[in-house]
Amino acid sequence: MSASKNTQPALNRRQLLKLIGLGSGVLTVGPFLSSCAVNPVTGRQQLMMMSESQEIDTDRQRAPYQFSEDYGVLQDNSVNAYIGRVGNELATRSHRPQMPFSFRGVNAAYINAYAFPGGSIAVTRGMLVELESEAELAALLGHEIGHVCARHSAQQASKGMIANLLMTGASVATGVAGYGGATDLVQQLGGLGAGALLASYSRDNEREADALGMEYMVRAGYDADGMVKLMEVLNRNQQRNPSAIELMFATHPMSNERLATARQAVATTYQASRTGVVQRERYLDNTAGLRRIKPAILALQNGSTAMGKNQFPTAREQFTAALQTAPQDYTALVMMASCQMALKDVTSAEQYARKATEVYPTEPKGHSLLAVSLINTKKYDHALQSLSEYDRLLPGNPQVIFYKGYCYEQMDKKQEAATHYHNYLQKVSSGEQAQHAYARLQSWGYVR
Repeated sequence: MSASKNTQPALNRRQLLKLIGLGSGVLTVGPFLSSCAVNPVTGRQQLMMMSESQEIDTDRQRAPYQFSEDYGVLQDNSVNAYIGRVGNELATRSHRPQMPFSFRGVNAAYINAYAFPGGSIAVTRGMLVELESEAELAALLGHEIGHVCARHSAQQASKGMIANLLMTGASVATGVAGYGGATDLVQQLGGLGAGALLASYSRDNEREADALGMEYMVRAGYDADGMVKLMEVLNRNQQRNPSAIELMFATHPMSNERLATARQAVATTYQASRTGVVQRERYLDNTAGLRRIKPAILALQNGSTAMGKNQFPTAREQFTAALQTAPQDYTALVMMASCQMALKDVTSAEQYARKATEVYPTEPKGHSLLAVSLINTKKYDHALQSLSEYDRLLPGNPQVIFYKGYCYEQMDKKQEAATHYHNYLQKVSSGEQAQHAYARLQSWGYVR
């Protein structure tokens, strides 16, 4: 195919090298403008790289990727509604009630909760099955609301921890078609790395969020001792199953000093709150469905740990146990598909991934994994369909653009492949995939 027949404009070598920024890392997102703003909690001026509208925009762009990395929002609408009711009672009593707060559970098995700058807050299943009362849930959500109100999440985003991800997107399939090994793929699609899309807070941030969380939950009528109980739950799990809570402690640094401070606050400042709401039974009733499959969630935690250690047969045993308890569990199906791929059983991987898409058709992650398995079995036309479905559900991921190009290349449709590779290089600057795309454009005559 000659360059003169290309509909995509040809680029010379210098232009394309500049485009992909070889040797310069990743392309940067447009700079955030720094300015002084009044901290809504302290009332003092502070240097802030993001405006409130930018916080909300960043949230809307990035939060859906994180929720998908955590295997999607819970399909049990009643549990999500319950979490939302508790969260909104706190948010309306916070320092930033005007923010578009939203609350949900996500299917991930590891123990964590997190907040995006605009107020999108999520709690994992692994966390929900460890809590024992609504007061503990209120403490957890209050803490995350505190991060938003004190603009801790925005500060992290200002450093580029989240902003850079606006360009790169969540990885779909790093590890197929010669771009890394099966272990890399598993770590991208089945490990604890999902929540690492979020930056970690400082200990000072955590202390402030603890204090704000207690303030908000007491304003809403809860017993402040719920914060103490929450920290005790986290400490117990750190001793019992440290791998399941590893990410929680990485993103939310824990210390005995924080627990002691919470106890002191309950004994002094919030002593009168001891007659407040605890609502143990109401919490247990609303989370009964999750608690019934707690053995499956624990097995997923164990399987994820084994995956991180490349102990794939052990991981398969754990995922098998999870599916015996919860045969239709989306997370278990996706993680088993990832494990089977690591074990080079691509046929089984395809079967589990396909079932996952049937169980939760509107969650993108299953479609990406199905596409990976189809690429590995050279079913490129079907892989394109799965990639297109992913892109429909969660548009904007540059990895999808690359792998569409790769599929077209393998089908010997160079024009379509070149268009996708060109579009990919406009978004991603470096790495093996960028080098592959550049080399193909050069060999096909798109680079003079």
